[in-house]
Amino acid sequence: MTAHEHDHLTRRSLIAASGGLLVLAATPGSARAKTLNAPTAPGASRASAITQGTALVHADLHNHTLMSDGDGDPANAFASMREAGLDVAALTDHTTLFAIEGLSSSEWRRAGQLADAANDPGVYTAIRGFEWSHPLLGHVNVWYSGNFTDLGSSSSMGKLYDFIEGSGGISGFNHPGREVLRFNDFSYDAALRDQMVGLEMFNRGDDYLFDGWSSGQSSPLNACLNAGWRTGLTGVTDEHGTNWGFPEGKGRTGLWVAENTRNGVLEAMRARRFFATRVSGLRLDATASGVRMGSSLPFARGDVRFSVDLDRGPEWAGKPLKLQVLRPGTRAPEVVEVIDTTAGRTTEFTVPLDVADGSWVVLRVSDSTQANASPGPSGHPCNDWGVAYSSPWWLTS
Repeated sequence: MTAHEHDHLTRRSLIAASGGLLVLAATPGSARAKTLNAPTAPGASRASAITQGTALVHADLHNHTLMSDGDGDPANAFASMREAGLDVAALTDHTTLFAIEGLSSSEWRRAGQLADAANDPGVYTAIRGFEWSHPLLGHVNVWYSGNFTDLGSSSSMGKLYDFIEGSGGISGFNHPGREVLRFNDFSYDAALRDQMVGLEMFNRGDDYLFDGWSSGQSSPLNACLNAGWRTGLTGVTDEHGTNWGFPEGKGRTGLWVAENTRNGVLEAMRARRFFATRVSGLRLDATASGVRMGSSLPFARGDVRFSVDLDRGPEWAGKPLKLQVLRPGTRAPEVVEVIDTTAGRTTEFTVPLDVADGSWVVLRVSDSTQANASPGPSGHPCNDWGVAYSSPWWLTS
């Protein structure tokens, strides 16, 4: 049996089997022992063709177990994700109200024990987090906090933001657009700007660029960045079953780290030095006039020179792709340039930008031979299949 072919377990069945007490039967060292000989992920090499000082690691930062509404035994999760070729993995079970279908204090401690057992500094980074889950406002992941909060203690966005600020952790908006109030329409809180580091663009197999468009909502990407948030862009599996990290086609995040440790991952997340994809083994790095994605670009008006390193190894060598330059729009991003490229090469191009037209710019990689299953405005260039999103650059005059 491989690490991802686990018996189907549910929270309810384990509670029943233990006479009402949730028993998670794994010793602290067991998860680590299962992962020592995990295979290396296929795809492109981990060294950027255009920058130095960091290496690419593949991450999945949003996963569930039977400690909330998932089906899988948490003792198996980190081993499964390592077997899938991931270098960084997080368990982020839901926090709800009174721990109903959500984390309890003992389960929070258990998640930390499992992460500590699986963590292998320099090789595999295992992280504990949680997903604050409000049925109307939305869901927010929090990582690197010493404790968790739920709807009893943090019933509003403001109270949640107060908790995150006090915890010293980092956070991200999950599956944006799915819940009707959309984080109070992404209402901006300047005090949390540095700690709100992520916006999910791929969740499971879905592209969230136009989520909610068919029911009259604006693009979540457009709404979030126009509100003032400085979020990088992530892809996640959001696994609720037992196949953590599997199969191909689910979201994941490419992180550019100085070292594959918890501190190294935290530094890269705070720097927004990452990209979203749903293709395993993809390498994407990009600079704008020498400034790396996820950073501020001191610039007011004129030509910006982009360099894009895009590769997925021999399997995608020469594969035709598009590079779409996304800029702020009223309800959906404006695409100001589309560049033809191929996987396995570095592409350079120049685009005129003006901070008066908006403060951010994002690169979207797409495959025009396939359609976006959640399209936006008729004729929009991003109605094709999304491969990856760079984190934004923020123009500062």
